[in-house]
Amino acid sequence: MTDLLNILQYTFMQRAILAGIVAGVMCSIVGVYVVLKRLSFMGAGISHSAFGGVALGYLLGIDPMFTAIGFCVLSALGISFFSRRKIVREDTVIGIFYSASMGLGVFLTGYLRGYNVDLFGYLFGNILAVTISDLKIMTGVLAIVVFLVIFYYKELLSIVLDDETAAVSGIPVAFLNHLLAGLVAITIVVSLRVVGIILVSALIVIPSAAAMHMTDNFKTLMALSVTIGVLSCLTGLFLSYLLNTPSGATIILTATLIFVIAALRTSLRRAH
Repeated sequence: MTDLLNILQYTFMQRAILAGIVAGVMCSIVGVYVVLKRLSFMGAGISHSAFGGVALGYLLGIDPMFTAIGFCVLSALGISFFSRRKIVREDTVIGIFYSASMGLGVFLTGYLRGYNVDLFGYLFGNILAVTISDLKIMTGVLAIVVFLVIFYYKELLSIVLDDETAAVSGIPVAFLNHLLAGLVAITIVVSLRVVGIILVSALIVIPSAAAMHMTDNFKTLMALSVTIGVLSCLTGLFLSYLLNTPSGATIILTATLIFVIAALRTSLRRAH
């Protein structure tokens, strides 16, 4: 306990804790809609497309965060557009964007020298390396996500429940689906520093999936999802320090453990 209290005096740990709280809240809010609309695979596809944007940013000498945002938003809108027009099946579209973006990222790294360590930081995350600038961006995006979710609360809930009924009611379903895809994309990019490209989609899906085993009420589901997300980030962060393990992987394994306990509880309750 003394060791844990001592590390709180370090600035990098204070930034990591704040980043964990912001990422946990942001990913969990967006994750509720992703899980309820069964868009988990889309989240994975968007997150992996960030690799192409990060590599392009390094190649052009600009902040990889901005190019990754551009790549992810375009991928999200592309997936949403082609899926809704039923030009290609959704899983096929996601697979194409996923593979093409990763392929472009690997291709561009061939032209980079000396940036491989930073690229691995984006792939696997390093919450301890979060900067003040990263925190400001994350907090700003969290504010945007919270504002839009509150502003479109009834409309987003309607498209989660039933797209067709919402359209008949005059709700702009296409716009809201594109908006949701954009929110997922931006949330993924600004959370890359915490758990990395490979694992960020898990931080979006797992807290919400665990919360679904605890309640059927939407508002309670949102609150539980946020609680589990933040708890996973902070517990995973401190465990990674104590066990000297990668922080991103430890955070995801912590969230997974909570999900398993919640799922087993549901299974046992149904058995009786």
